[in-house]
Amino acid sequence: MEILRYLQTHLSPFQLSVFRLVVWLVLLTAIFVPVERLWAVRRRKISRPALGTDLAYFFLNSMLPALILAYPLYYLGSAAHRFLPWHVHLTVAAMPVWLQLAAAFVVGQAGAYWGHRWSHEWPLLWRFHAVHHSSEEIDFLVNTRAHPLDMVFTRLCGYIPLFLLGLAQPPANADPLIPILIVLIGTFWGFFVHANVRWRFGPLEWLIATPAFHHWHHTQGAMTDRNYAATLPWLDRLFGTYHMPKQQWPERYGTDTPVSSNLAVQLVDPFFSSTKSDTERTAEVRPS
Repeated sequence: MEILRYLQTHLSPFQLSVFRLVVWLVLLTAIFVPVERLWAVRRRKISRPALGTDLAYFFLNSMLPALILAYPLYYLGSAAHRFLPWHVHLTVAAMPVWLQLAAAFVVGQAGAYWGHRWSHEWPLLWRFHAVHHSSEEIDFLVNTRAHPLDMVFTRLCGYIPLFLLGLAQPPANADPLIPILIVLIGTFWGFFVHANVRWRFGPLEWLIATPAFHHWHHTQGAMTDRNYAATLPWLDRLFGTYHMPKQQWPERYGTDTPVSSNLAVQLVDPFFSSTKSDTERTAEVRPS
């Protein structure tokens, strides 16, 4: 506690945020690097090409999307809260905390599923999302390789149905427990499903996403347009986008869409270049 008080006194809010992210990165590294060494899908060195780029994305995407979303979420939440019928608020307030959390988690994940899917199906959105699929080696840190606007869009798709159903309140008025738990669970699981880990969970794979499930989403080829769910694979079963071969792993990762290896170009290029025509991209991603 004394250390925390000292840091809050002597560091600016930005410096304190960076410090927290460094601590978070150290914890993630301490957890995932040994696990990826012991149970790797593919053996490789800890250092890899584009590691510096992924580290930059870790810090950038841990701060910038939240900053961009702060005011939109406040006004969206306030508007939804004001116009929802009073009995909706009473119904949600009467629910036990565990049920509110479960309902909010499922609704938020369903919204994120469609946001993720639209990022593949709509060519304009794919320009930004292709950055996330550009890595040809998968490990836990690839979770944060993404264009910030891609993350903003997917998060909005997850938050909006929560506001519309009264499961989340305007940020300034809300009890932070539910959103904090949802963010923590979703964030940690995002690192896990990207990890270079060959663990399989048997029947539980019907209920929760695993590295095997998500690695197929990163395979180079048509299967990249399957397995959109971040944590709940039964959403893909429900909407016809599930793909999970037994005892198999993708042979290669990445995307056919050209993506520069330069971080600055990755951030700027989606605004100005179209890598595929609308017709080509739309035709490719229709589930069979």
